Amino acid sequence: MIALTYKTPKVLDDLVMTSDGEVLTGLSFVGSGKLEARETDPKLVTLPAFQECIRWLDIYFSGREPGFLPPYRLDGATAFRIEVSRLMLEIPFGKTVTYGELATKIARHRGMSKMSAQAIGGAVGWNPLCIIIPCHRVVGANGQMTGYGGGLHNKIALLAHERQP
Repeated sequence: MIALTYKTPKVLDDLVMTSDGEVLTGLSFVGSGKLEARETDPKLVTLPAFQECIRWLDIYFSGREPGFLPPYRLDGATAFRIEVSRLMLEIPFGKTVTYGELATKIARHRGMSKMSAQAIGGAVGWNPLCIIIPCHRVVGANGQMTGYGGGLHNKIALLAHERQP
């Protein structure tokens, strides 16, 4: 695994990108317990997966929806986690959905009468590519800010960033 730190705007913790050398395999906030900051080796910045991720993040932090996804792989993803990840990718920039709304969509898609919002929460929390797969856009009932693996202060800052005119 190769890792590289991305410097974010000051209101957010920095991010650590990981790659297998071919595609992006992780993006998480420093201090989230997943990865720690790494020194930036100029050679690593030239890695295509990191270049695309940096380009995506630069566009995102400029206040726009990037309109593309860097090449990535979800290692260890179950079919359920992939399904939840795809739904998160459909959440528009600047908008939020609740865990319950995602549970209803998946239940309907699977022909079930209901699905546990807690099961959705587990899949959302598993997400290895924060921001890119926008788990920060999933909130509790009535828009309640609930736990976020990257730190609740980062979730609040990301949502505020997306709502700026």
